[in-house]
Amino acid sequence: MPTRVFGTSVFLNADPKGVPHALLHNLMHNKVVHERVVLLSVQFFDVPYVPDIDRVEVRELKENFWSVTIHYGFKDEPNVPGALERCAVFGLEFSPLETSYFIGRETLIPRLGSDMAFWREKIFVAMFRNAGSATAFFQIPSNRVVELGTQVVL
Repeated sequence: MPTRVFGTSVFLNADPKGVPHALLHNLMHNKVVHERVVLLSVQFFDVPYVPDIDRVEVRELKENFWSVTIHYGFKDEPNVPGALERCAVFGLEFSPLETSYFIGRETLIPRLGSDMAFWREKIFVAMFRNAGSATAFFQIPSNRVVELGTQVVL
């Protein structure tokens, strides 16, 4: 096992059954894991609102790893720290000053000779780059966020 450090790390991940790329990059570069690791997935449903009682789903994994899925409807306003407070009833409590959020960030690189026309790739890359910040969208305090990036060649 790598060295465990004090605090809680929350790794945002689109796939609740996969391993976040940010976790792998953090482990590869920093060679440490926080004493408590939360693998967080946010899912949106085709209903206006998700009742508060159904907001979070928590599973305890091995070695003080946790899997948390937060559910929102399309009219709900996402607030990850607020939703994580609801995990206390499952035995998972968060201290805001001891919690770090890790987010993967991709940089897209257009490639000549791909299946997509080069001009379309350039437009797609520009739109991707101009997309809103996940930190702002999920109302995560920006001073608690670590972004780990990778380059993806289209």
